[in-house]
Amino acid sequence: MDQRTSLPLLARALLVVAGLAASATARAGDVEILAAELRRASGDGWSIEVTLRHADTGWEHYADAWRVVTADGTVLGTRTLYHPHVDEQPFTRGLGGVVVAPGVEAIWIEAHDKVHGWSAQRLRIDLRGAGDRMRVTR
Repeated sequence: MDQRTSLPLLARALLVVAGLAASATARAGDVEILAAELRRASGDGWSIEVTLRHADTGWEHYADAWRVVTADGTVLGTRTLYHPHVDEQPFTRGLGGVVVAPGVEAIWIEAHDKVHGWSAQRLRIDLRGAGDRMRVTR
């Protein structure tokens, strides 16, 4: 094989490798919400622990927050994550003092990362008939 025929093959191989790397990055983009555990603290107050998975790569790209919202988008509480969890996946972090008004039937957990923003994936938590403790998994 001479240089003229091997160059296009090399170029095609590099394009395939670049395409695979790009698709791996796209799959690793958004934060995945795996579970939420709720414990009633008092009255309408809840403590919530959320388990996330994200392909954190370091300070430039990591899952940096999750929040609790109502159906109309009202934010009930936000848990800021101040550092990457490169070697701790999945990971769980909690937030206390989340007050859910009487009559609210469902809340959602949303997650955020520094590059992609708020993930399209949300975890719905149905509060109708909820006791003092519940766990919701994806």
